[in-house]
Amino acid sequence: MARIPRQQLISFEELDTAADLSPAEQATWQAARDATANAYAPYSGFQVGAALLLADGTIFRGTNQENAAYPSGLCAERTALFGLAASQPGHAPIVGMAVAARPIVGDFGPALPCGACRQVMLEYESRQGQAIPLLLPSREGTILRFASLAALLPFNFSPDDLPAN
Repeated sequence: MARIPRQQLISFEELDTAADLSPAEQATWQAARDATANAYAPYSGFQVGAALLLADGTIFRGTNQENAAYPSGLCAERTALFGLAASQPGHAPIVGMAVAARPIVGDFGPALPCGACRQVMLEYESRQGQAIPLLLPSREGTILRFASLAALLPFNFSPDDLPAN
């Protein structure tokens, strides 16, 4: 069997500061940063906030919620998405998402979604049938702008991978 080397590229933009964002992106970015204040992170000391911008201009927030019985906690990205779906069925489409993180004591730093969050985020994008742009803070202090959540998980599991009922 022949082996064919392949390469997967991830497309994103890297922006120097929040001033490089559109006004709607700036509001979403700031909402994610503000949400970190409501995180419950007594065990890791790592407060994460997520913000979802809806097509009607509404911003919905989520935070990480830890629990002494690891791994019973939940990440900010999933609390935002699950909370929105549970509290606002039929909500306006999600047209933007941002994630922010900071230690309990200290300044903001990188916030890169875990694998479980990437899978959930991608399914929400698939469910609504349109891309959800994403803003993430990088390890270098810049802002990473992804046009679609799919860029974060190119080899994903989807409903298409399940057997037909």
